[in-house]
Formats: sequence, structure tokens, C-alpha cells
Amino acid sequence: MYKTIIRPLLFCLSPETAHNLIFKCLGLSRRLPFVSTFTRWMFKKENRSLHREVFGIDFPNPVGLAAGLDKNGEYYNQLSDFGFSFIEIGSLTPEPQPGNPKPRLFRVPRDKAIINHMGINNKGVKNALLHIQKDSPRVILAASLAKSSKSLSDAEILRDYTTSFSLMYDFVDMFVINISCPNVHGMTALEDITYLSDILDELLRIRMSYDSAKPILIKLSPDIDREQMHQILDYAMLSGIDGVVASNTTRSREGLTISETRIKAIGEGGLSGAPLYEKSLSLVKDIHAHTKGRLPIIGVGGIMTPLQAQEMLDAGASLIEIYSGFIYNGPSFIRKILRTLEHKSK
Repeated sequence: MYKTIIRPLLFCLSPETAHNLIFKCLGLSRRLPFVSTFTRWMFKKENRSLHREVFGIDFPNPVGLAAGLDKNGEYYNQLSDFGFSFIEIGSLTPEPQPGNPKPRLFRVPRDKAIINHMGINNKGVKNALLHIQKDSPRVILAASLAKSSKSLSDAEILRDYTTSFSLMYDFVDMFVINISCPNVHGMTALEDITYLSDILDELLRIRMSYDSAKPILIKLSPDIDREQMHQILDYAMLSGIDGVVASNTTRSREGLTISETRIKAIGEGGLSGAPLYEKSLSLVKDIHAHTKGRLPIIGVGGIMTPLQAQEMLDAGASLIEIYSGFIYNGPSFIRKILRTLEHKSK
């Protein structure tokens, strides 16, 4: 029904309009308790064999929702009803920011891809905190944190991350430090270990002041130089960083079959979806090999079939995240993945 009726109707709308419409429906479902109950009955799958303990957290299954869908941390409970065991909200910045000018989100249905130039538009950390306090999470919650698009100096960038981290610490289960978004000026420069270690050292220092040590992960770009990545991984293992998310969107247009004219018309932006899968899989394999499996990995990027989900886990990922696969395959996609994983575990 989703692929034959709902998706074609949604794809008649602009991507942002469709996104806003879906989230209005999710907001309405909050006021109708039977909707949540019915959704969980339809899509959620419980099986002890699917549980994974990672970062000292018991995940009911290894499938989470990637950052970028619930940007403001407002619909995590409703989204968890579709079967996700954890939700990554954000990316969040200390203050609200509008992002880049529209149009900034594009579908490429022929290639099952999405290109976004959103610019980390969000309502800010404090808005997310208010919502979390009002609507207690019934799902494992990860907060993706990013620098503001206005941040220029090293001190301002450091303040962005530490402010958001400190404010959110008591309200989420884990953190993903986004240093690799291709849509914010100066973001990928933070992958230089000199800059990155200054930020992460301070976050690790702040973490020591709390009673519990919540996991801190680094989100890497699929376009990162491998030597640079290995430096980050070596630092992570020595410093106490808990894991990595591999990967973010890519600036590359490799794998797209649309015309060069269409590609140029879309312009800048990070590519996600099916064309990204092989790059993300390769990155996961490299990370797993370099760290000898000692650093947990969340594999994300272009997972469009249950078999690809299994392949990503087999490559060394401890957990996986879905984004474009959810958009193109619909809400039953998570359940299909879990059935495949359940069959493999028997």
C-alpha cells in the first residue's frame, strides 16, 4: 500500500512539504492513543535474539533511525512505534537556525537517492529539551550535536559543542558529535585531528563531572581521507571515545544515473540513499579492520534492503541506522529487516 498509493501521493509534493505533512500527522497521533497502539501492533517486532548490548546499553534490536528526520527532537516516541530501537535526533545547535535557502531538499527516485542542502536547520537545543521534559522518551535517544553555521573561531565552535552537550546530558542516552556535515561551511575541517581532539577532550572532561558516563560517538564522512580517519580512530581508542557513526552524506555524485544537467541543476548538497551504500560499507569494513573490532560502529548510509542491513552488520557494524530506506520503502521496512536478522540468528 505504501509503495503503490501513499508514496506516489507524497512524491507529488515537494520533499519538505511532504516531510511537514507526515510530521503533522505524527503530531496528531499523539492525541489519539489508539493510533500508537495500532502502529506498534502493526510494525514493532520483539524477540530476545535481536537484542544487542552496545556501549553498556541494551538495544531491543540493532536498527535505529538516523539523524535528520526528527531534527528537533519532537517525534521520537511516534517514530519508535515503527520498530526502531533507538532514535537519533538533530543535528542540534545551541541556538535555532533557519538553514540554507529553499529549495534545499531533492529526491532522485530513479536512483533511490536524496540530496539535501538543508544546512542543519533546527529549533535549537532548548526547544528539544522542553519537548523531552514534556514527552518522556520510551525509546533509546541519541542526540546529534553540530556547530552553528555562524561559528567562526575555534573558541566559538568549542563553545557550541560544549553548551549543547552540557544542556542535553541529563536528557538523552548517548551523543553523536557531527563533524562531517557537507552542508555547513567549515564543518568538515573539524575532521582534522588537531581541531577535533580539542573539542572531544573537552567533552570527555565535562563527562567526568557527571555520575554516569554516557557514550560519545563521532560521525565520519564517507569522503574522509583514510589516513586522516585512521588518526581519528587511534585518538578515539586512546581517549575513551565510545564509537563511530559511519557515515554521513557524501558530496560525490557517483552512482547517480540522472543526467549531468539535472545534477548541476540540483547543485550542492549531501547525497544519501542507494548510491551511498558501497561507500558506507567500505568505510565500516575499514574502521572494523583498523580497530580490530574494538571500537563499536553504527553503520548508516544507503541501506535499502534487509540483505544490505545484514551485510552491514556482518562487515563489523554493531548497530545500523536507516533514513532514505525508510522514505523509499515505507514503515514496514524495519520489520522486514528484523525478520531477516531474526532468521539469521536461528
